[in-house]
Amino acid sequence: MIHPSALIHPEAKLDPSVSVGPWCIIGPYVKIGKDTRLLSHVVVEGHTEIGESNVFFPFSVIGAVPQDLKYKGEPTQLIIGNRNTIRENVTLNLGTVQGGGFTRIGDDNLLMACSHLGHDSIVGNHCILANGSGLAGHAVLEDWVTIGGMTGVSQYIKVGAHSYIGGQSGLERDVPPFSIAIGSRPCSLKGANIVGLRRRGFSADTISKINEAIKLWTRHDIQKEQCLLEIESQYGEYPEIQRFVAFIRSSEAGCVR
Repeated sequence: MIHPSALIHPEAKLDPSVSVGPWCIIGPYVKIGKDTRLLSHVVVEGHTEIGESNVFFPFSVIGAVPQDLKYKGEPTQLIIGNRNTIRENVTLNLGTVQGGGFTRIGDDNLLMACSHLGHDSIVGNHCILANGSGLAGHAVLEDWVTIGGMTGVSQYIKVGAHSYIGGQSGLERDVPPFSIAIGSRPCSLKGANIVGLRRRGFSADTISKINEAIKLWTRHDIQKEQCLLEIESQYGEYPEIQRFVAFIRSSEAGCVR
């Protein structure tokens, strides 16, 4: 159903099942997949591709130009997957040529009111961004990440899978997978994301080993590489620990401890 007050460019490509509510605006380069709903007052512009069964709440602005002075109007993209919920006043920007050309959101994510994705950010699947949280340009969230309310994620920062970031935190370093991190200047690890890992079916033994590995990593009296070698020596047979160590070793920004 298309509300008569909606303004849809004739070149926009909408599946016949798409619902567009009152006072929505859709630009010429937009593609929207089946069963997606724009409730009201939603603006979708730019080269934006939206998948199936997404819901956009009022006053969200999707596909606006990047907040980057280097952007000169290039046809960069915003790509959104399936079954995402985009709440009120959310802003999702296009990518930039310098950053790879696209901002991407996967499937089954919840972006709460007033959250923001900067240009060239990548969000995986099953992530939650709580109210007022924001990702600066080029930030990456792996799958099953929860970002607490009013949290800021700096440019080029990566947050590992199954991590939980406490509200009002500020991330200026990467957060390894399976962790809880909280605080700002500095942000620090508080242990394994035990509740989240239980909910997703991780065994008690695996969660215990992840927690022990994080305890070793947060020891500031031991240098980084010595910590990682000790973690590998004690728990290296667990795939989750291998992933934890590999994430830290590959980090360019350095990891929270």
